[in-house]
Amino acid sequence: MNPWNTRFENENYVYGTEPNAFLADMQLKLNLSGNALAIAEGEGRNAVFLAEQGLNVTAWDYAQSGLLKTAKLATSRGVVVETELVDLQTAQWIDNRWDELVCIFGHFPKELRQKTLQGVKAVVKPGGYFITEVYSIHQIPYKSGGPREQELLYAPEEFLETFGDWRIVHFFMGEVIRHEGELHNGLSHVIQFVGQKPIK
Repeated sequence: MNPWNTRFENENYVYGTEPNAFLADMQLKLNLSGNALAIAEGEGRNAVFLAEQGLNVTAWDYAQSGLLKTAKLATSRGVVVETELVDLQTAQWIDNRWDELVCIFGHFPKELRQKTLQGVKAVVKPGGYFITEVYSIHQIPYKSGGPREQELLYAPEEFLETFGDWRIVHFFMGEVIRHEGELHNGLSHVIQFVGQKPIK
């Protein structure tokens, strides 16, 4: 049983249809372009936003119901998003494949999280960006969304150590207010990270 497939089966977009505020801010700042991959993309709000900005976007998720809603949202907005049913446990990470990579509130067990971050590091092209906002290890008392299991939350060193040889464009850990559909609401404790892969 895939709980995410069940969660996304209803008509309502449980995280809303507007992009994550941090991603929208970074798009303005960085003017992202080219071929972008959005992983653990859910119902597609961030992938569709990037497509509206002129990027060629592919969305990965392992909930087919979420991908169907991604395609539906893209059609309603007059853009195209390629969708791929991908379980990150078995994902194929092709070196230097993507100009930009986005992961918004993608939470996984620690071993898979480490594997995924290494995959991200490999597939971004030199000069490309990795943009992410996730809940930090301090999120649980806030009760504003995200996993209820500590193991699924991120510590800052996971980004700072994994991407220590990248140019860190933005790093923040602290409180933000998020209103994203039914399930992300209120004061939250997040980590934001933007890294640029060095051009050798």
